[in-house]
This record gives sequence, C-alpha cells and structure tokens, in this order.
Amino acid sequence: MPKLSIITVTYNAERYLERTIRSILANGQRPEVEYLVIDGASKDGTLGIIRQYEVVIQRWISESDRGLYDAMNKGLQAATGEYVWFLNAGDEVHDSQVIPQLLRAIDTQQADVYYSDALFVNESGQPVGLRSEITPHRLPKNLTWRDMDMGMKVCHQAFIARRIIAPQYPIDNLSADIDWEIRCLKAANKIVYLPFILCKYLTGGLSVQRHRQSLIDRFKVLATHFGTVPTLWNHARIVIRAARKRLNT
Repeated sequence: MPKLSIITVTYNAERYLERTIRSILANGQRPEVEYLVIDGASKDGTLGIIRQYEVVIQRWISESDRGLYDAMNKGLQAATGEYVWFLNAGDEVHDSQVIPQLLRAIDTQQADVYYSDALFVNESGQPVGLRSEITPHRLPKNLTWRDMDMGMKVCHQAFIARRIIAPQYPIDNLSADIDWEIRCLKAANKIVYLPFILCKYLTGGLSVQRHRQSLIDRFKVLATHFGTVPTLWNHARIVIRAARKRLNT
C-alpha cells in the first residue's frame, strides 16, 4: 500500500493539468506515492495530456459524473494510499522538496491530519500571496475542528488526511470541502501543522464562480456542526468584518 494518494479531478482542463503533473514530477517518482486523475469525460485535450503522462499516473478514469464532489468521491474510492491529498487541475505541489518532507513527517509523526498554508497563484502561475495573509482566515498552529466555526481555516489543497477517516463528500453542497475537513478533524486523534508550504492554489474555483450559492451552502454546513444560533452570530461577525475592510480600503 502506498503511503500517499494524490488525486486530481479534471474537466476540460487542458490549460492547467500539465502544470499540476509537472509539479508532482519535480518531486521525483516514488513508490510510496500513487497519482490518480479522475476526469469528467472532458471534450478538449485533457485526455491527450493524461495519456502523455501515463508513466506517472498510476490510474485514471474518464466518465460522466454529477459534479466536482462526485468526482472527488470516485477518487477516494479508487485511492489505495494511507493518506489522500487533493490537488486539482492548475494546483501545484509548492516545490521539489515538499513530497520528501511530507513523507518524512508521515513516517515520524503518524498523524491523522497534516496541514499547512497555501500560496495563491493566478492563471499565469504568478504568486498572489499566502492564503493566511491575504484572506481573513489566519492559520492556527494547533488546529481543531472548532476553529472552523467562521469558515474554512485551511485551504483544501493544503489539507492531507488519513484515508480511513476521510468521509464521502456531499455532492449537492458547494461547500462540501469545509464539511469534509471538519469531519476529518473530528475523527482525527492527532493533527500536525507542517512548517512548510504544501501547495500553490489556483484561484477562481467553483465556489468563487457560484459565490451566492456557496455562501448559503456554507451556512448549512456550519449550522450542522456548530448549531444554527452560533452560526447566525458568526455570520453577522463576518459581515461586520467585511464592512470594516471595505471602509479601510
């Protein structure tokens, strides 16, 4: 069994997929790591890129799905690694030392969850800034599930979980990634902060494209875990924080 399964979900991703694959290749091909690509029956050149890199992709699937989180569930089901790490098309391993450092941490610390910061990049791959610095979500060094009461403290691509504690994603909720992280953290006995940046995150994903519905779905997730009244109060705090930010800019 490999130690780590890296899973990439794609759909019509020919512009970005090679960027992701090359970042994994830069860390070297390792028997402890398997790489899976779950494609939603792309109609562009995505499959050509997948076939070009079959030497590094241990398994790939291309078939119709019911959206992003359905595809991610397929990735979870196909993975055989002890840990799972989602890097979608356009996201990248931060540098060539990340995977060796991560494998060492897994060997020595045997945690259930590993997490770190993420570097936001734009479509051309240029850095925008660290997530913890350019968003209101400061990154706790001793993360628990209760830290998520005002939203997602850790970028999904900078969050690695032991596969046996990783639940399926609800496929009808645009904030299913927050729910997944909270459930992983609730199930974890040991959570470890990594003092290096795990990934480069390509901004402008599904939750940004459908922002209003994403906010509604986020409220549903947080109300489920923290209660309706506390979540209403926390969302009022979020609105006040956003208003103050606008006044100061």
